[in-house]
This record gives sequence, structure tokens and C-alpha cells, in this order.
Amino acid sequence: MSFRFQSETDFNRAHVKAFWRDILAMAARRSNELVSFEVVRRSLKIFGESYRGVRPVPVDHIVGSATLRYHDFDRAFLPTQMRTKSRWKRVDEAYYDDVELPPVKLYQVGEVYFVRDGHHRVSVAREKGQVFIDAEVIEMKTKAPLTVNDVNADTVEIAGMHAEFMDKTRLDELRPGNAIRFTEAGGYVRLIEHIAVHRYYLGIEKKKPVRWQDAVVSWFDNLYTPIVQAIREHNVLRDFPHRTETDLYLWIMDHHYYLREHDETVALEDAVVDFRAHYSQRLDKRLLRGVRQAVTNFLGSAELQPLVGTMVSEPHHRSDDGE
Repeated sequence: MSFRFQSETDFNRAHVKAFWRDILAMAARRSNELVSFEVVRRSLKIFGESYRGVRPVPVDHIVGSATLRYHDFDRAFLPTQMRTKSRWKRVDEAYYDDVELPPVKLYQVGEVYFVRDGHHRVSVAREKGQVFIDAEVIEMKTKAPLTVNDVNADTVEIAGMHAEFMDKTRLDELRPGNAIRFTEAGGYVRLIEHIAVHRYYLGIEKKKPVRWQDAVVSWFDNLYTPIVQAIREHNVLRDFPHRTETDLYLWIMDHHYYLREHDETVALEDAVVDFRAHYSQRLDKRLLRGVRQAVTNFLGSAELQPLVGTMVSEPHHRSDDGE
């Protein structure tokens, strides 16, 4: 009887927490639902699976559901529906009574997992602060494995575009460990455009048609990699938190195209340095740009040129030159 009373208390507490989390999510205009495995499967084009047996899995790496149960629990696996109460309490009572429960069943995609069976066991385990849970795991194969970093509808879309990019370029095979990653899905389409333009100019240079895969490798080795190396040498990522080297590659290419309209001798590394100086998102540099802009406006001096003060998702100077 004491276990039943405690489980009643535990469920009510978890249910109230789910309610307040939902309110906060609505206020922040973000999703609080579990991620649907079906959406992930369609987006990432899963092409195979491997049985990994029973093993301990980090509870906080379980982010979604492979069934319609994703409507019954929130992103933290807290119960959102009263209809789950009886089953949730039975699992909770089993924990108090030291009853050994069977392993849950999960799909694995990269670092994250989706529940095939055992939603209530995962929910109770997470509510109790359990770090690992025994699980029977089937790993799904994809060219865009997910990470635990804020898996949501947006990141799943980005991962899907990444998988499609790898299908078209085979860079995961041609240049393993290439680390091409975007924070926005549209970037992958533009990379394909860059490779296509690079292929065109390469054909002119060689005076013969260039195979697509040869153009991909040439683009990666002779254009993308040197810019990434310059980004690392000048520690540019420090000025752009929450962005990737691939994000910066596109922005710098756009900036280089803009600079060349005024001076055709500008080198790509010069564009890297100039881009960092003009677009850095570090607070101290943004304040400095703001002060300089204010002085320029006040004095109306032609000697103090105003600098661009804000960063957008893609620079305002669009480059069509992928060479």
C-alpha cells in the first residue's frame, strides 16, 4: 500500500512537471514533443540496420519514439496524458519493490535512441534520475548520424540534407572525416552549386569534360580545405559561436566575391581576415563597431568608413562563383 501511495505521488508530480514544461515551451515557441522516429527515418534515408544486442544505454540519449507514444510523453519523457497513469504507476511500484524489469527496445541513430517498446520504463527511469537503462538495440545505418545536441525538427531536416549531400558527392567515402556540417539546411544546396561551378571552370582549364567525382575531390582539396585551414589558423570560429566551419566557408566565399568586385587581387585568406574583422559576433567587437558607426555618423567623415554591424544567416553578398 505504501508503494501504491508513493507511486501515486510520483506520477502526479511528474504530470505537473510535464504541464509546466509545456507552458514554458509554448512561451518560448519551441517544441516539447518527443522526436518521431518515422520523421527521422524519412529525412535521413536509412538504408540498413544491425542488431547490437542488449546493453546499457544513457537515459538522456533517448530522445524519441518509434510509435504513436510520442504524444503521451514530453521531450523529457514526462507523462503528459492521464491515460498513461496506471501503467506508469505499475512500473514505478516495480522499482520500489526491486522487481527486475525486462530491457526496453530501442532504435539507435548515431548517438541517440528511439523507443520501440518501454516508454513507461524510460519515463520512470528518467524521473528517478537513473543514468543508464538496459536496452535491446537495433542500430539504423545512415550517412547522417544524429548527435545528442538538441535533436529537433530543424536539426533532423539539416541531417537529412546532409545525408542527401553525401549521397550526391560521396565525400564520406572519398574524404572520410571531412567534418562538413551546417547549422542551416539550405547550405548543402549551395555547396552542390559551388561544386557544379567549380567543375565548369575546371573543364575550361583542362579543355575537356570533368567527371563529377573528380570535381568533388578537386573542390574539396583545392577550395574548401584551404579556406577551412585559414579559418583555423586565424581562430575565426571564436568570433562566431554556435556556427561551423562550413557555415563560415559559404559566408567567406560570398565576402570574397564582393571584395573582388572592387579589387580582383584579393586572396581568399585576405577575405577570411576581412570577414572576421567586419562580421565578428564577439560582444567586444560588436560594441567597437557600434562606436565606430556612431562616430562616423556624427562626424560625417569620409575617412571613417562604416562597417556592417549585424550578421545574417547568409551574407548579403551572394557569390555565384564556386571556382
